[in-house]
Amino acid sequence: MKQFLTTWSRFPLIKSEVEEPSSLEEVRKYFREKPSFIPYGCGRSYGDAPLGNFVLKTKRFRFFRHFDSQTGELTAEAGVTLQEIIKHFLPRGWFLPVTPGTKFVSLGGAVAADVHGKNHHLDGSFCNWVTGLWLLLPDGKEIFCSPEENADWFRMTCGGMGLTGFITKVRLRLRTVQSSFIEETIIKCENLEESLSIFEEYSSTLYSVAWLDCTARGRSFGRSLLMLGHHSDDGHLQVPNKKTLSFPVDAPSFLLNPYSIKLFNDIYYSQTKKKITQQKVIYEKFFYPLDKINHWNKLYGKNGFLQYQFVIPKDEAPEAIKEILFTIKEYNEAPFLTVLKLLGKENNFPLSFPREGYTLALDFKLTPRVFSLFRILDEIVHFHGGRIYLAKDARLNRKYLEIGYPGLDEFIRFREANNLFQHVKSQMSERLGI
Repeated sequence: MKQFLTTWSRFPLIKSEVEEPSSLEEVRKYFREKPSFIPYGCGRSYGDAPLGNFVLKTKRFRFFRHFDSQTGELTAEAGVTLQEIIKHFLPRGWFLPVTPGTKFVSLGGAVAADVHGKNHHLDGSFCNWVTGLWLLLPDGKEIFCSPEENADWFRMTCGGMGLTGFITKVRLRLRTVQSSFIEETIIKCENLEESLSIFEEYSSTLYSVAWLDCTARGRSFGRSLLMLGHHSDDGHLQVPNKKTLSFPVDAPSFLLNPYSIKLFNDIYYSQTKKKITQQKVIYEKFFYPLDKINHWNKLYGKNGFLQYQFVIPKDEAPEAIKEILFTIKEYNEAPFLTVLKLLGKENNFPLSFPREGYTLALDFKLTPRVFSLFRILDEIVHFHGGRIYLAKDARLNRKYLEIGYPGLDEFIRFREANNLFQHVKSQMSERLGI
């Protein structure tokens, strides 16, 4: 069935043939009938990685298959969402070991993007907790992959942006918790130097993330609200059943501009009165603040938005982040949301994004000027030895991909050796030649 398809940023919008198989036999039938495919989970990535001429949605693969209550090892189908895992297992004292900023992500998508969270500096990314996965290859054969068995397929699939086949099931280790609440500490940082210093000072804290004010200047340049957290031990294990708000229509294009964003940032920063604020909050408020608003992407207007997320090595981070923020200011642009996180050591998955350093994610309303701004930011990022997150990208040049991902050649050779170039294609893979 032909339809227009996009992802969470609403860019790009392409016409695709889309099917929603409910069994592996249906998937195999499409493999035989179609020249190529790309899997599509919940559509919460921000780029063109799950878009293509023929798209197979995984949403009907939604069953839990096995759970070991002694080890916390869960086997579930690839279409199961992180929200569903939390709903079923948090009341039993288990939580996700790693989670991105939204719970509306499928297991298959979390593996394909090797998502990371607020604890990467200690616990690594999502696939560090995956003990195995089942992969349906273009020839119709289903194989089991793990760090020990079919290890090359496992490495290429983790962070491989869906380009190795159709993930059918994932085996994941959950984390034991005593509460659905987080003990949160908010530290009001006066500038970028203090923000980075506090990150390092509290690098042994399980969770850390900062909201950064990109519009502040002078002595307040790079000021932030840094949020630290760890799981409470109060014994209250419940999943709230709260109604969510919703953006019913696209916001007018003039709503977000450098002046309105500066006003919002000033108010948001000043609402935190104390230098240090300690409080206990439900896990949703700490991990998923935007999930309480359905369709929040409509805030950016009908054209959508672009996110620019990069990681910079620690020793280059202060200079690089300053240069990027100054460049954005010179362009008279202002991201509505800017998030800074500390990342730990990288893993051995060739296309996995995280590496030791700092990652900054910036959300911009989509305008023609943003594309030219991003090209300049690409130069800055790669001059300082950084890389761009493929799950958030829809316009990166192949040159910068090669610089940022030293394992790219290995990934391409694997795709070539297993005839995947012909059968597994996305708009991203064709744009970047991978």
